[in-house]
Amino acid sequence: MKNNNKKVRLSKLENYILYFFIYAFLGWCFETLYAVYELGHFVKRGFLFGPMCPIYGYGALILLIFLRKYQKNSFKLFFMSMIVFSAFEYFVSFALEGAFMAHWWDYTNEFFNLNGRISVLFSFVWGVSAILFINHIHPFMKKQLNKRIIKKIPVLIQSTIIKILCLIYIVDTILSCIAHAKVMI
Repeated sequence: MKNNNKKVRLSKLENYILYFFIYAFLGWCFETLYAVYELGHFVKRGFLFGPMCPIYGYGALILLIFLRKYQKNSFKLFFMSMIVFSAFEYFVSFALEGAFMAHWWDYTNEFFNLNGRISVLFSFVWGVSAILFINHIHPFMKKQLNKRIIKKIPVLIQSTIIKILCLIYIVDTILSCIAHAKVMI
C-alpha cells in the first residue's frame, strides 16, 4: 500500500529557512576572511556566538522573496537593492545600537555616510552584490544544493536538520542577547 502522506520534498518555507542558514554562514565566512585580510588575524565577527551573520541570511531572503522579480532588469534590481539594503542596514544598526549600545559596523570615515550606519560606497556594493547574487550565486548554490544534498538525503532527515538548526539559532540568539546585555551593565 502506498503512503500518499509521505513528504517528497521540503516546503517553500523550509527551503527559505535552509537558504537563510547557508547564506548566514557564508556571510560569516566572508566577514571573517575580510577581517583577517584587513587586520591580519582572526576576529570573531557578528552578533551571535556561532558561525553566522544573520544579516546576510535575512538579506538573501529579502532578495529571494521580494527583489527576485527584478532579475531580468539589472538596472531596477541594482537600484531597488541599493535602497532596500541601505534602509535595512540602517535599521539593523539602529536597532542593535538601541538594544545593546554597541556598533557592529561603522562607516563614519566613508565618503557620504549617514550617521556612520550606511554609506554610498556600501549602498553601491549592495546593488552590485544583489545582481551577482540573483543572477549567479544563488542559481549556482541552488543547483549544487539540489544535486549534492537535497536528492541524496531523505526529506525527513532534511526537515529534522532544519528544525535542529532553528533551535540552535534561537538558543544562540537568546544567549548572545544576554551576553551583549551584560556588557552594557
